[in-house]
Amino acid sequence: MLPISITAVVARNETWENLSFTEPYECGWAKEAIIYVRALSQPIKVEDVQAHIEYSPDGINWIDSGLKFQLPRRSNEISFKPVTHFGNWLRVSADLPNGASICVLVSIHLKS
Repeated sequence: MLPISITAVVARNETWENLSFTEPYECGWAKEAIIYVRALSQPIKVEDVQAHIEYSPDGINWIDSGLKFQLPRRSNEISFKPVTHFGNWLRVSADLPNGASICVLVSIHLKS
């Protein structure tokens, strides 16, 4: 059986400020994921801001998985996080301090 692979863009050209998050993505069929966040322009004050991977049993109620990774610090920089054992729904969130912002492209790459 051939493995299945899908890329889902869950945030495109979105400016994140304060508490922000991607669209949820249903991916319970996949065995592994890698999440990429790309800065589409120069981020402002994100040096110490981490993105969080969140899980959900239903796509409505969210739980912080404990998985974190640094947001990109420069324009066109890409950060990423591999994820396994995630259940059915995934999304990415970040809580940026006042005055901080980042324009992002976020994609989830899944394999069965």
